Amino acid sequence: MVIDCWVDNMKLIYDEKTRTTSNSPGVDITVPGFGNTSTVEWLDPSQASPSAYFKSIANALVGFGYERGASLRAAPYDFRKGPHEQQDYFTRMRSLVEETYEKNGMKRVVLLTHSMGGVMSLRFLQLQTQAWKNKYIRALVTLSAPWGGAIKSLKVFAVGDNLGIFVINEGILREEQRSSPSLAWLLPSSMFWKTDEVLVSTADAKNYTVKDFEAFFRDIDYTTGWEMRKDVLSIANDFTYPGVEVHCLHGLGVNTIERLEYAAGKFPDGYPNLIFGDGDGTVNKRSLEGCTKWSQIGKKKNGRIYHQPIPGVSHMDILTDDRVLSYLRSLLSGKRRKIM
Repeated sequence: MVIDCWVDNMKLIYDEKTRTTSNSPGVDITVPGFGNTSTVEWLDPSQASPSAYFKSIANALVGFGYERGASLRAAPYDFRKGPHEQQDYFTRMRSLVEETYEKNGMKRVVLLTHSMGGVMSLRFLQLQTQAWKNKYIRALVTLSAPWGGAIKSLKVFAVGDNLGIFVINEGILREEQRSSPSLAWLLPSSMFWKTDEVLVSTADAKNYTVKDFEAFFRDIDYTTGWEMRKDVLSIANDFTYPGVEVHCLHGLGVNTIERLEYAAGKFPDGYPNLIFGDGDGTVNKRSLEGCTKWSQIGKKKNGRIYHQPIPGVSHMDILTDDRVLSYLRSLLSGKRRKIM
């Protein structure tokens, strides 16, 4: 009953006329803690250990001399919404950067992100002028950024995801998860997957590639998914260089969903056989390495690209890995060292 209530409260309602989403009727959801780090360090205000998020990194940064609420700030956002619905957030983030810069002796800001925060920050930087970025931004640091999306998003649309909690049925959470435009944003990009690569296969010889998402959503009886994908497609396909120095860290060597295979009679309502490849357990290798596409551009423009894979580190464990903390210490102290 608790899970059903949570799903009912958290799911978004899509309006095909406005091409935007809203909370369920009678539900008001806000994102607390903008500017301070409390709600990104812990996802649960009780600070129960399973809800730790940026806690280890924040503690390490304080150890490096940073101060919460002054030189160490946070910009939490509604992760359900697509980037086209985040205009107010981007405005607040710009103001937060400027305020932090001014409060700290005009020192340029380092943006530190995890997962979708990486592509959100990419979009934010794409919307700023180069003069503004030159003045206010020292670097963008991304941990586990899904630059080109992930095959796992297809799995979530099809059957849901239990977030690693084995006692929860994936199908129960699917209703809430698939209502998020951000999930449609993170579908595999045609800039990273070829149009002849099969992402979902069925025993009935009907296969789906990056060019078949409309048919995929129609066949799983969730056409809203295709409408949401159309809303974010131009942004998903905009891989313009952000115009700042980038430090791109991610795990590798962890089994990551590479393809969904349905046995006879199982599509679309049955459970697929999951075929695994390389990645960080959530995002595929080719997507994690997307930042390397900017390497030559960065040399010619406003900052280099530093790419650092970390073998054996998963999508979430990267937030507590000592090698990442050491890298951050070196970067913030003005040094750069390669993780061994």
